[in-house]
Amino acid sequence: MTEKVKPYKDSNLGKKEQVTKMFDTISKEYDGLNRVISFGIDVKWRKKVVEIIGNTNPTSILDIATGTGDLAINLVETKAEKIIGLDISDGMLQVGREKIEKLNLTNTIEMVLGDSEKIPFEDNSFDAITVAFGVRNFEDLEKGLSEIYRVLKTGGTFVVLETSVPTKAPYKQGYNFYSTKILPLIGKLFSKDKSAYKYLSDSAAAFPYGEAFNNILQKIGFIAIENKPQTFGVASIYIAKK
Repeated sequence: MTEKVKPYKDSNLGKKEQVTKMFDTISKEYDGLNRVISFGIDVKWRKKVVEIIGNTNPTSILDIATGTGDLAINLVETKAEKIIGLDISDGMLQVGREKIEKLNLTNTIEMVLGDSEKIPFEDNSFDAITVAFGVRNFEDLEKGLSEIYRVLKTGGTFVVLETSVPTKAPYKQGYNFYSTKILPLIGKLFSKDKSAYKYLSDSAAAFPYGEAFNNILQKIGFIAIENKPQTFGVASIYIAKK
């Protein structure tokens, strides 16, 4: 059972409601601040996800926890006929819709308000499913992964891009200093939600990365599971099949 880290410790709301509120609040600033926080390396990680998905020649893709649609937009390169971005935060989706409209991609990408633990699609609906920096926000991780398994077609590919914690010195110590001291400070200075970026740091530290996450994917029923650490282990790309 993974630890449930929540954005607002003084709130009686459940994790799901708190995460929704947090992302609605920071939606307008999220893209810019995200580039600063990751030094832009997240762009490179997303490109790798697109390459992995593109090699499977999908017709339909579901991008869960799509946020402002960065990965969904990148996935257009796969030549998929339909890409759906699903997110629980309407604020983030609105920002994403504006970006998609400016890029004239409304015929390819559809942004849908929905819960990753109650995905509003039928069984075996998608050739590929992606999640970038979103699975750690699930209130019930196994329930969310089970829903993803349900709507993924047999033979389909599931790719997760998520933060992880470096295990080797000096990267481990450097990451710990940055995530516990610098990241929350950046959030305090530049975000109107003072708790948001501390939550993003805390939730990353509590997430069952690496072999622990591989084991959860296997428990759900996924096969051919791979784990590819990125940039000294500060993030990982997980690949699995149904």
